[in-house]
Amino acid sequence: MEHFVVSARKYRPQTFKDVVGQQAITNTLLNAIENNHLAQALLFTGPRGVGKTTCARILAKMINSDGNTKEDEDYAFNIFELDAASNNSVDDIRSLTDQVRIPPQVGKYKVYIIDEVHMLSPGAFNAFLKTLEEPPKHCIFILATTEKHKIIPTILSRCQIFDFKRITVTDAKEYLKYIAKEQDITAEDDALHIIAQKADGAMRDALSIFDRVVSFSGKNLTRQAVTENLNVLDYETYFTSTDLILENKIPDLLVQYNTILSKGFDGHHYIAGLASHFRDLMVCKNPSTIPLLEVGENTSLKYIEQSKKTTHAFLMEGIKLANDCDLKYKTSKNQRLLVELTLMQLASITFDGEKKNFRHFIIPPSYFKARGITPIPVTKQKTEQPSATSSVSSNVEANKKETLETAEAPAVNIPKISINNPKKSTSGLSLKSIRKKKEHLLRQMDVVIDEDDLPTEPVTQEALTEAWQSYTEQMDKKGGKIMASILQMDQPKLKGTTIYLTYSNNTNKIELQRAEFPLMAYLKKKLLNYNLKLDITVNEEIAKKYAFTPQEKYEKLKEKNPNIEVLRQTFGLDI
Repeated sequence: MEHFVVSARKYRPQTFKDVVGQQAITNTLLNAIENNHLAQALLFTGPRGVGKTTCARILAKMINSDGNTKEDEDYAFNIFELDAASNNSVDDIRSLTDQVRIPPQVGKYKVYIIDEVHMLSPGAFNAFLKTLEEPPKHCIFILATTEKHKIIPTILSRCQIFDFKRITVTDAKEYLKYIAKEQDITAEDDALHIIAQKADGAMRDALSIFDRVVSFSGKNLTRQAVTENLNVLDYETYFTSTDLILENKIPDLLVQYNTILSKGFDGHHYIAGLASHFRDLMVCKNPSTIPLLEVGENTSLKYIEQSKKTTHAFLMEGIKLANDCDLKYKTSKNQRLLVELTLMQLASITFDGEKKNFRHFIIPPSYFKARGITPIPVTKQKTEQPSATSSVSSNVEANKKETLETAEAPAVNIPKISINNPKKSTSGLSLKSIRKKKEHLLRQMDVVIDEDDLPTEPVTQEALTEAWQSYTEQMDKKGGKIMASILQMDQPKLKGTTIYLTYSNNTNKIELQRAEFPLMAYLKKKLLNYNLKLDITVNEEIAKKYAFTPQEKYEKLKEKNPNIEVLRQTFGLDI
């Protein structure tokens, strides 16, 4: 069987032109070689798999080439690679500095490539300082690291630093397309894009993933095969989720999430991907920001089409909800429920149901529309016209008066009177009266309140105190003794439109908060100011404990009656 060479080694660049995504650095190094302006200590830093060691080898080969040598000449005698992860002691660096003094036998320069230089010990760094600052003319040091912040500043100041950037998804996809063509492999554009995205800016990782997927699917690379092999959530999953969210199909959305979990995917990864999907949809809203969308051409058209179904408000709210879920996921004890609640909230953003009331209406507009009713805002009634309530109350008083007069007369003299009333009164327990009461309640529901017409008359402290006392007396008469006593514990203080109360414990505060709605409704109506608010606080100084110890109880009793002490001593009583 023929020996297999992985693509990362087989297609390692041999010239600066073959290096992917680092044009700025390769052009700088080429110009430095041509103009004889190359520093004697270089530091290549950047993420893994972006070409640091490759560029170091190409540079070492180019500075020793005189134009007459063969292309496959590697100048192995002049290039020394040192792994600082395993050779990080002071003795290793001293051995290196001893070798530096010997000039090269072939070529012009001896090149020392020290990989993972941040792994050197502090003593090794210090032993390396003098040699790095003043090396021989025939020696060039190339240091490579992924963690520049771990290198001491004295080393950094002696090096010319080149920061390698992460390889973009587009550059990685184009290079994978070139390799697929070299190997006679048919690959879909979306499949290569998923591989490039999974590599996260590292070309070596992209080539390793490419080899793995080719082993799985053979000469035909499809998007479905790549997603199955890499176990990633592709775009179609998020497109489907967004469609279900926009259509408010919460059950289908939860079933889809359950299917995603059953395939072994993490809920955290799914919700983070959904937030990124909303971001990509927002990017498609403006033609000038579409280049920020790092996807294939076919997928880009799908994003643009779906973005037309959404609004900026929906996307902003969706990103906010998904991001909140992302932040809370790790600390949540029920992570699945957290994601499901987020999905239900997302599917409710565009829900135009009964819960969305119009600003000025108690009942939603859909209620009036279904019954063919046009809601009319209530206007302030003129004082000259008697209200329905006053007429009803006057009739009630008249009936009471008539009843009393009748009761005072002798029973024998009362004739039987037949009242011919066309509108017969019905019993409170009859079906007809219940039906009439229900119709009356429905008519009350049709009342529309205009918030702008609510009164906001100025309120004085005296008026507030009087209204407060009146409400307290009503509560006492109705049997609310406890609430009446709570209301009398503190005198309400008015500042602006806020009523302040202070209690000695939290129990009284909770009890009053439970009864706050009818209290404030009475005060607002009584004082003709609907901007009134209630602010209840607990004073910790007052709220000190009232449970006395036996000794404290005895001292209190002794203050009231000193004879208790005589009694205790006489009978030898204990406290």
